[in-house]
Amino acid sequence: MPNLNAVYCANPPVSQMPLKKIAAYERIHSIVRQIPFGMVASYGQIAEIAGGCTARMVGWAMSSLPPASDVPWHRVINSKGKISVRSSGDGECHQRELLEAEGVQFDDFGKTSFEEFGCLQYFSVGWTHFTARP
Repeated sequence: MPNLNAVYCANPPVSQMPLKKIAAYERIHSIVRQIPFGMVASYGQIAEIAGGCTARMVGWAMSSLPPASDVPWHRVINSKGKISVRSSGDGECHQRELLEAEGVQFDDFGKTSFEEFGCLQYFSVGWTHFTARP
């Protein structure tokens, strides 16, 4: 019997991904590049904008990035306003350090405010743009 975790959770190198998945990752990366310095968006918000993917797929797209990527992966957090725990390593500590260096603040429970640091302007007619804090 195959290892279901390996089947469903594996993130193969981009060179081994189907073209449809590569296109989705490119859409996700393009959207995340637009998140302004000192602001955040949730995995679900990015998925909604990208279309045809889930919040989990956004997470996979972020984890597929090479270390020297220009995509600000650290600006994507979970819908609770928290940094998601990684399955290996201490990436969440590094993510928090990067966000705090940009001025994003967290409370004693590790939560940030989307009202203060969220950047998404999404209306019923669709995604319009990211905006910086006034």
